[in-house]
Amino acid sequence: MTLVIFVVLLLTSMPIAVCLGLASVVTLFIDGIPLSMAVQRMLASTNSFPIMAILFFMLSGEIMSKGNMTKKLISVAEACVGFIKGGLAISASLASIFFSAISGSSAATCASIGTIMIEQMEKKGYKKDFAAAVIAASGITGIVIPPSITLVVYGVVTGTSVGKLFIGGLVPGFIMGLSIAALSIFLSYKYDYGEIHKFNIKEIWSRIKESAFVLMMPIIILGGIYGGIFTPTEAAVVSVVYALIITLFVERSLEIKDLGEIFIKSVINAAVVLVIIQNASVFSWILTNDRIPHAVGAICASISQSKIVFLMLMNIVFLIAGTLVTGSAIVAILAPIFLPVALQYGIDPVFLGVLMVINLAIGYITPPVGVDLYVAGTIAKIPIERVIRQVIPYLLILLVDLIIITYVPGIIMFLPNLM
Repeated sequence: MTLVIFVVLLLTSMPIAVCLGLASVVTLFIDGIPLSMAVQRMLASTNSFPIMAILFFMLSGEIMSKGNMTKKLISVAEACVGFIKGGLAISASLASIFFSAISGSSAATCASIGTIMIEQMEKKGYKKDFAAAVIAASGITGIVIPPSITLVVYGVVTGTSVGKLFIGGLVPGFIMGLSIAALSIFLSYKYDYGEIHKFNIKEIWSRIKESAFVLMMPIIILGGIYGGIFTPTEAAVVSVVYALIITLFVERSLEIKDLGEIFIKSVINAAVVLVIIQNASVFSWILTNDRIPHAVGAICASISQSKIVFLMLMNIVFLIAGTLVTGSAIVAILAPIFLPVALQYGIDPVFLGVLMVINLAIGYITPPVGVDLYVAGTIAKIPIERVIRQVIPYLLILLVDLIIITYVPGIIMFLPNLM
């Protein structure tokens, strides 16, 4: 009943948080369960120390974006790979990886890098639809590479170590980013896109020095977490302080008067995620009481006892889900359902969480409704159909990455196992 109500509401284009809340309330009324139970679940779901990381990582990403730090990342990337055919396309991929390690958001990465790079790429002879496809594909690393907001949500709703999830997403995120860059090189040679500049080590070193403070931010965040200096939540606070110091006092790209708008936008964005988590916690609790996880496990067992088959089925579910609903919402809804089943197959919660997020990331560029396709198409001012045609090769190579990562678990688990 709850799932049916939720799907019907979702088809009416209501916000996901409203769909979750209304479906849960209607079910509680029908079953005669006091609404106080829902309130208790909602409060408990967000009454945790790790969840504060969501607001602070969003805030630091917004500060760096408004402070035009994206331009410095692109400048370094261009200097490092400008001597390769398709250098600007590769620069977009590399800049996206670095910005992902600041913003933790796919849409933010796509928008911030795309706003600058699509116009530059068009001026240098790249087709606009190809440039938009590169930006859309590169942007998906935003929810895989730490500090991923979606990984924080998974950690909160399942009780999994956020630090281990962050470290687990590092290698897969780089693999995906490098695959996108490699394909960009191939396509640039094939269609003769872009110019080749002479390799200049002095220019590279000069731009690295100019951007040193920005480049240090991911190192401080990840190094601090991996080295045990601070928790992911403390790292989020450090990232905000560091971003403020860089933009206000070092680069002076922001003024105090700009902070009000930044704070308000970050709080609103974080509030949306928190409301989704709260409503999803009630929704998942109802599904658990209805023995939905047990039913899912029984269905999987009836199909096959193989872990390989279960992972394949899970990938399909999350790839489809990622095209329809935002990653944080899907994780908040489905992670509590799939985790008990995964544990029966001996799958580590860290591996499961990172794999879920990789699937959702690929879903962001899966036609017809992948969110990054619309973001890139809007920035480039072209119909989404043109972006879809150009993004297909990137989608295929990312699916190959997904298969490899799924069945070589060491890619995700190697670094977390060292912690």
